[in-house]
Amino acid sequence: MLELKNIEVVYDDVILVLKGLSLTVPSGRIVALLGSNGAGKSTTLKAISGLLRAEEGEVTDGSIELDGARIDELPPEQIVRRGIFQVMEGRRVFEDLTVDENLTMGGYTRTDREALKRDRDLVFDYFPRLRERRGQIAGYLSGGEQQMLAIGRALMARPRMILLDEPSLGLAPLLVQEIFRIIAAINREEKTTMLLVEQNANVALGIAHYGYVMESGRIVLEGDPEKLKSNEDVREFYLGGGEKKSYRAVKSYRRRKRWLS
Repeated sequence: MLELKNIEVVYDDVILVLKGLSLTVPSGRIVALLGSNGAGKSTTLKAISGLLRAEEGEVTDGSIELDGARIDELPPEQIVRRGIFQVMEGRRVFEDLTVDENLTMGGYTRTDREALKRDRDLVFDYFPRLRERRGQIAGYLSGGEQQMLAIGRALMARPRMILLDEPSLGLAPLLVQEIFRIIAAINREEKTTMLLVEQNANVALGIAHYGYVMESGRIVLEGDPEKLKSNEDVREFYLGGGEKKSYRAVKSYRRRKRWLS
């Protein structure tokens, strides 16, 4: 469904962030994109959604294709109309609008009123707390409720693919489990494709069908969740398990990562 082919991204005409990155997202699947801070995960999502331009970023090489057609030169509103919606890191709800008004904004590009009403009810089915707070100002919601609203707003666009940027950020563990359970249900029941950027590798690989690991703007490892979970370096540096390494072994690992990238 979505394919990134050797893309490079430059900020301010100077800073090279993505360095020949390639990945594929099949239709109807959840693909996890893992990596540490600064690896280029959020930049990858913004390159897909067209939001790079708002931050003086640009795809300078390679291509991004949706169903075989290039989208990397399209403005964000056209990319949304083609079925891709990004849920930004930090939720980014309209804090001065109500829950209902935020959901209305999510369906802004649509004109099918009856279908919009059904989708609003669908959002409330997935997130009953939003139904209870539909008249409340979004800025007064808890962090977990704002994350629910951000995902619900994305569903109102009736997207074929949702780009999720750090949905667990700042949430308590029990809320993280609930949010990820609902993300998996949306994928399963609505057949919505997901590209999931997440630092919490445990929960991401718990619902993903495939995963990529990024380092310094490149993909250094990929595979199905079980393969990634069993990889010694992934366990050590992303899952919090594995044997403790000596300083010399860590230096060797870092050299190997640089070579892989």
